[in-house]
Amino acid sequence: MRGVSRIFVVAVLGLLCSACSVTRKIPEGQYLLQKVKIEADKSTPRKERITAGDLEKYVRQTPNKRFLGTNFYVWLYEQANPDKQNWWNNWKRRIGQEPVLLDMSLTDRSAENLKIYMVSKGFRASQVAFEVDTTSRRKRAKVTYRTRQGEPYRIDSISYRFRDKFLEPIILADTANTLIHRGSMFDMTLLERERERITAYLKERGYYNFTVNNIIPYADTLIGNRRVNLELIFEQHLTGYNERGLPVRDNNTVYRIDQINVFPDYDPVAARTDSTLFSRLDTIYYRGLNIIYEKRPNLRPAILRQAVPLYPNYVYNSAQVNRAYTDLMSLGYFKSAKIAFVEQPRDVDVTNYVSYIGASADSTQTRYTKEGYLQCNILCTPALKQSFKVELEGSTTTSFYGLKATLGYQNRNIFRGAESFDVSFTAGYEFMKAPDAKKKRATELGVTTGLTFPRFLMPWRTRRFRSVNQPKTKVELSVNFQDRPYYRRTLSSAGITYMWANNRYSSFSLRPVDINVVDVKRDPNGNSFFDNMKNKYLINSFKTQFIGGMAFGYSYNNQLKNLGGNATNIRFNFETAGNLIDGIEHLFYSKPANKDAYTIFGLEYSQYFRTDLSISRKIMLGEVTALVGRLYGGVAMAYGNSTSVPFDRQFYAGGSNGMRGWAPRSLGQGSLPNPHDDFPMQTGDVKLEANLELRFPIWGMVHGATFFDLGNIWYIRQSSDYARDAVFYFDKFYKQLGFNTGLGIRLDIKFAVLRLDWGVQLHNPNNPAGERWIHNLRWKNTALNFGVGYPF
Repeated sequence: MRGVSRIFVVAVLGLLCSACSVTRKIPEGQYLLQKVKIEADKSTPRKERITAGDLEKYVRQTPNKRFLGTNFYVWLYEQANPDKQNWWNNWKRRIGQEPVLLDMSLTDRSAENLKIYMVSKGFRASQVAFEVDTTSRRKRAKVTYRTRQGEPYRIDSISYRFRDKFLEPIILADTANTLIHRGSMFDMTLLERERERITAYLKERGYYNFTVNNIIPYADTLIGNRRVNLELIFEQHLTGYNERGLPVRDNNTVYRIDQINVFPDYDPVAARTDSTLFSRLDTIYYRGLNIIYEKRPNLRPAILRQAVPLYPNYVYNSAQVNRAYTDLMSLGYFKSAKIAFVEQPRDVDVTNYVSYIGASADSTQTRYTKEGYLQCNILCTPALKQSFKVELEGSTTTSFYGLKATLGYQNRNIFRGAESFDVSFTAGYEFMKAPDAKKKRATELGVTTGLTFPRFLMPWRTRRFRSVNQPKTKVELSVNFQDRPYYRRTLSSAGITYMWANNRYSSFSLRPVDINVVDVKRDPNGNSFFDNMKNKYLINSFKTQFIGGMAFGYSYNNQLKNLGGNATNIRFNFETAGNLIDGIEHLFYSKPANKDAYTIFGLEYSQYFRTDLSISRKIMLGEVTALVGRLYGGVAMAYGNSTSVPFDRQFYAGGSNGMRGWAPRSLGQGSLPNPHDDFPMQTGDVKLEANLELRFPIWGMVHGATFFDLGNIWYIRQSSDYARDAVFYFDKFYKQLGFNTGLGIRLDIKFAVLRLDWGVQLHNPNNPAGERWIHNLRWKNTALNFGVGYPF
């Protein structure tokens, strides 16, 4: 390990020395832009201060990206011979980066951009000055922008003027939801958001053609004392121009939906190239939908009707249109969907009028406007009906390594109702140094199959859930066989899960039927595992048992709100088992003789609850660079008919998605000294974990990460079955936390992220006291974890 460290140090020193020579090829009189700094106005109150992070996006010239604090990419670019065009020189140019030379014209424009931005935020008296330092380092320039915001302009009054009088009662009824208020700063960005909000509000009430351009803001800043009188003018719709070239306007039209044409097998290529396509199409009318198809529709009409909440003669509503798109894509059958509207021609001799579209109408001030009709065309392109997937996951330490592979098949429309049939086969192999075991390998084989319906399957007909977004029902069956050095297990499960969403970011799952059967058999060559184990709690968690219960899950993810921006992810799960069975057993049956627990179907049933909560937050520090943190907590407890939570329902630490300095199930419990024995089997009833990860780009699809993980597992109750150091106590748990750091590399291939993390243990609570903090780096104190997707 020392030899490897020396090689690493020499490589880093060589990189630093080589990257220091990047200015040799810079022409005389020009400078490499080394650093750009923005100084925010600290004299402005923090609540109103514009930060340097907000301003930096408006700087026109930024320095070259750096690697390990050096100009490595510039150095690599300069190593290419400009007179030769071969793969080696082209590779250097592609990986490297051309040096960014100081351009004073761009510096001036950057200062102008900063001032324009501050003015738009309400600081009309703001100032920007810059300083260019070219003397501190030879042929290098440092630019510093200093900002002064000054006193902001504030809104003194807000008024509305309606050139389309029909909009007046609708807009005035919504003023309580406005984003701009009297006394707030005159922020043009916020004003633009208010225009967009009003536009969306009207589009949900029939105004299909209404745009933000129909709302004209007029700001009077001449009243003095940095006050602004703001007026929003609502224009009529531009219908054309007269013979003199002057605009002709009329009241904005309220639209209703006329025909709804659905093309469930739309092929955009054929639609452009096949001139006879539309002559071969047939139409089925089903509850307001014209379903247009060729030969035979692949989806039953009832499925499309359920996914499209639009009906003929309904007032146009952009929110319902967006929901139709979301529900169509959530079926999992379509690759893409497009909802287009075509304005129907009007009869010049007939004009339809509508008196009011809003929450209420005032009969004393009735307004009239024109009413039009839209033809709705829904163009849906199916995805591949059948697909396959392959997943790999691996981990390794000095005493353990494992590899797990999954092969899956999916059919997205098996019964012509957008039902998704999934089946996956799993195979795993593990090898560990277990000196007391004759067999040092562990294998795992499993098959999981599921059938998902795009609706709620109920034993009775109900209309109560028609307003639920994206309802689904999933029926699952699985069998998993595990051959370990000391035992063999067969895990069988069956369940029904209902899934739905209530808005764009939240989703729910309810599993009212969750049945599992665990069949454990001792390996005749490995009886010492159970015979010599002193932890009876762990032994009881391995016994053959029946698990029947229910589970609930909640997930919140606002990543789609701002793609590529900050995001929050919350996951909550709760499950309980055995309560209904236990009530029936106690009510109608007595405990079997010579047994400590009740049974069902000849098997002891488990009784417990388990819950966990995960909260993660991603903060973007640049276009790709991000800081991601997560807090995780979970607790489980056995009671009633059980003395132990089933092994597979307990928590464990380590692996590719948690404490990456340890292999799975090799950390904990608490501060038990050397708990690993011959096989990593550490599980517990309580788990706490915190993770912090910095993600950054390296080159192209290759990304890097550095991370810190903190956590451990414990038992929740004290028992003679295990030592006191394995139990969670509020006054000592923080001393028992494991701590690791590490580096990772990610390969982003668009449809998946392949990840390899190398974790280093900094504090191992299972080592003897005085030896828990790292003293020297050894390979046995590290772990390599391979995974697919980000860990959180």
